[in-house]
Amino acid sequence: MDKLIAEFLGTGCLVLLGCGAVAIGGFAPTFPLGILPVAMAFGLTVMAMIYAIGPISGCHINPAVTIGLVAAGRLEMAEAWRYMVAQLLGGIAGAVLLYLLLSGKLAPYDLAKGGLGQNGWGPTYGGGYGLVAAFLAEIIATFIFIFVILRVTGKRGAGHLAGLVVGLTLVLLHLPFVNVTGLSVNPARSFGPALVLRGDALAQVWLFLIAPMIGGALAGVVDKMTEAAHARRAKPGFV
Repeated sequence: MDKLIAEFLGTGCLVLLGCGAVAIGGFAPTFPLGILPVAMAFGLTVMAMIYAIGPISGCHINPAVTIGLVAAGRLEMAEAWRYMVAQLLGGIAGAVLLYLLLSGKLAPYDLAKGGLGQNGWGPTYGGGYGLVAAFLAEIIATFIFIFVILRVTGKRGAGHLAGLVVGLTLVLLHLPFVNVTGLSVNPARSFGPALVLRGDALAQVWLFLIAPMIGGALAGVVDKMTEAAHARRAKPGFV
């Protein structure tokens, strides 16, 4: 239970602080200059959670990371399902807390207009990208993100610097991809705000449940192949 509680709390913090940078911080109207503060909010939160709860649960706080570990052969599916449920519940809790904070404004907060830092695509979202571009962007970004996670946390990883590398990688990924989808790379990060907002956000959330999981699984497979290649080279007599 301590692992599941850690995943719940970590994912809740990610949604509250990352999406809060958009909805409370108000950086979205200042894009593209505002992309960096939002990217830093998500990246620094992930980094902080890695050092805070990493020793307890490994700090997945993302179903795509969990499925990547399964594909890489580092986690059993029976435990992965419990992790993913805790993460989705944490994402919902973070979105609810964010909504409650926004509801406390003396001037009424227009939830439909201001949103909750939700992900999306289409002519009225971000740079106006279509479905195919959104789907590809999420697969590519998630693959890069989780491949980095798997490599820096592996046997030949970055040790105590892993949290810093992972956090900065998430910051970097926001810079090109925010205008496409808002950058999810995390089904729990997308599901919580979409469930609270409903409407278009909930209608489009399927993409952010599927595409990151594909990217995460691909990263796990490539990581496993990379490890196998290293093992072959380490054998005596390898040419």
